[in-house]
Amino acid sequence: MTDDADDRRGRGRVSTDLRARWEGVLESRDGTVVDLSASGCFILTTDAVQPGELIRLDIRPTSGGHLLLWGEVVYVMEEMGFALSFTGAGEGEQKQLEALIEAAAPATRADAETESSRQE
Repeated sequence: MTDDADDRRGRGRVSTDLRARWEGVLESRDGTVVDLSASGCFILTTDAVQPGELIRLDIRPTSGGHLLLWGEVVYVMEEMGFALSFTGAGEGEQKQLEALIEAAAPATRADAETESSRQE
């Protein structure tokens, strides 16, 4: 990956533990969103999808409600999950997504600071 791609990928990316349900061409399963940004996420799930497959993702924030997003599978880690690149969201969905990221950001920063102090 280039430095620009690394910068883009890392910007606004937070660790999460959000319940979700995804629907693909052949499967509809539960999973956990463990990594989230404004441009995509990684979903832990045991069921396989194919790169390029269009996925409907229903994220269920701990505060309640649902956030429905569409995305395209970027890559698959067999028996672990897959990365999804969001393909478009309305203004309301984008605001909900940004709120989820912002809510998770303080915890992610605290985890990073703890890990950094352990390495010193």
